[in-house]
Amino acid sequence: MDAQTIVYALVNFAHDLFTAIWVGGLLVFALTVIPSARSALGAGPQTRKLMDTLQKRQSWLALVSMAGLVLTGLLQARQAADFAGLFSWANPYSAVLSLKHLLFVGMVAIALIRRFALRTSEDQPNPKGEKTKAILLYVNAGLGVLVLLLSGFNAALAG
Repeated sequence: MDAQTIVYALVNFAHDLFTAIWVGGLLVFALTVIPSARSALGAGPQTRKLMDTLQKRQSWLALVSMAGLVLTGLLQARQAADFAGLFSWANPYSAVLSLKHLLFVGMVAIALIRRFALRTSEDQPNPKGEKTKAILLYVNAGLGVLVLLLSGFNAALAG
């Protein structure tokens, strides 16, 4: 195996790992953590404290994953024969990739809004803000699944 193949394999691995960390984290939170915490603890301050603690830890992983996805995605694009440029709609591969990138930008925006704009404190609970954060988490998890679906189509179009 030559060095270029090894590097490309490692870039693909890193891209997949960053995706698994971010989208997997979203899905775990949306499908198990939030419902389980609410079921076990109710909607009181303990649940809010648990969710804030988990979100702080997970958000750093998500932020690192976002940066890693941008870097590895750019490196992957250089290897794709059908890549016609960032946000190009010149061929089916690039069109699907552009749609995937638009969804990614939306996911990043939602993540940043959840992390920084909707920040709450233990001293001043904001039930409306917590509900908005939860809704945005579910939206982001859904967008993450769509990005994975589009990745599958891109893989099929590249092959």
